[in-house]
Amino acid sequence: MHRGKKVRFDSSDSGLTLRFLGANRQVTGSCHYLKTGGARLLVDCGMFQERAYLSRNWEPSSLRPKNLDALFLTHAHIDHCGLVPKLVREGFRGPIHATHASAELIKILLEDAARIQVEDAAYKKKRHRKEGRRGKHPIVPLFTEKDVRRTLPLIRPVHYGEEVKVNDHATVKFYDAGHILGSAMLEVDVRTGNGMRRLVFSGDIGQRDRPIVRDPSVFAEADYIIVESTYGDREHGDKEEDVEVRLADVIVRTVEAGGNLVIPIFAIERAQEMVYHIARLVSARKIPPVPVYLDSPMAARATEVFRRHRECFDDDAWHLINSGHSPLRFDGLRVVESVEESKDINRLKEPVIIMATSGMCTAGRIKHHLAHNISKSESTILFVGYQAEGTLGRQIVSGSPRVRIHGHDHEVRASVEEIHGFSGHADGPALMHWLSHFKKPPRHVFVTHGEEKASLALADNIRRDFGWDVSVPEYQESFVMGELGVEG
Repeated sequence: MHRGKKVRFDSSDSGLTLRFLGANRQVTGSCHYLKTGGARLLVDCGMFQERAYLSRNWEPSSLRPKNLDALFLTHAHIDHCGLVPKLVREGFRGPIHATHASAELIKILLEDAARIQVEDAAYKKKRHRKEGRRGKHPIVPLFTEKDVRRTLPLIRPVHYGEEVKVNDHATVKFYDAGHILGSAMLEVDVRTGNGMRRLVFSGDIGQRDRPIVRDPSVFAEADYIIVESTYGDREHGDKEEDVEVRLADVIVRTVEAGGNLVIPIFAIERAQEMVYHIARLVSARKIPPVPVYLDSPMAARATEVFRRHRECFDDDAWHLINSGHSPLRFDGLRVVESVEESKDINRLKEPVIIMATSGMCTAGRIKHHLAHNISKSESTILFVGYQAEGTLGRQIVSGSPRVRIHGHDHEVRASVEEIHGFSGHADGPALMHWLSHFKKPPRHVFVTHGEEKASLALADNIRRDFGWDVSVPEYQESFVMGELGVEG
């Protein structure tokens, strides 16, 4: 088992260790281990999705899960909570804390992920047997529905601003991250050998002025900051007012060409945001009548959670609701549940819009729709979210002339478009703006959740503009404050 390296620093502190177990110099697999003299906490437990790191999902935990006091989840995306059932199977029995909205979404996501894991393993095993070959990774599901059933009773929903007391050594408070419904930043107060220390985990920081959800919270002080850097080296080119104009243009051009518009989506937030924008375009008659298929049972269930948790909505969403317009419904929207209904979409002769998961094209129904449309010059593949290195989505958006889907090569003849303004992540300038609210220098900043280039760029900007001490951790790297810090 690769255990990484230890770095000892800040000798004025003692009894505090941070270990980085994912999303380090890459984007997915977010997981941070925090240990004090009397508490062992885990922040997020996400699945790795980049092709180069998939094998990490099957590795046994490098921790002792049964010794963890609690798990805190920042939000319900697979790269932040996707390995929780595996952690439970390995012995974790502590409470899992998440916001009320996240708790509902996590249930939906994990149940769906378990089904996909089992189905994909069976499909892959059948294909390999037919082709007489073996794959790189074991053809077994990471976890099953039984593992999820053992996980769900451990979840303890909390409100924003509510303080969770782990024990006499640690308390945690949740704040709105503005990323997806229920997403949170964590303010963690821990007792060390030299008194109390405060850590702020940014989670995924949303953009300001996005539809539906509120703006991200800001903080005035922290001893240690763990900040994401997905777009740490760039600025979103598309502003909010341009997003619908560009979306309408892509829809009109594709329909006029007689093709289908295929949009890989994340079932939570991006699906609802796309419905929100298309509903506005339909209402304003800025696009032609065209059937819109939301081909994701999980996205449909998640949308119902959105409707139940209006306390997370921003003022613009409430304005639509109060004026009698639903931000998540419109004529022409068709929600697809069954596999047969999903297959029927690709038998249609007239142009349609297809939104299907997963957002990075790593699994699920989107791969079938891509297989049917990616070689058609009249069709368009539209990306509205981040595509991690090594994913099928990244290959397509990077201009690969051929891609492999379900074991077969496909020429990319469809138009490939990208609208960055839909991103649920703050860009580089917005991340720096978020950090600027801290009134005094922290003891240290750790930059995570970004490809190496993006993380290093943000770290350089923090040093240049603020003069703060910054590290970009590597996978499994531990930072030990003071002379204590025994791991395990």
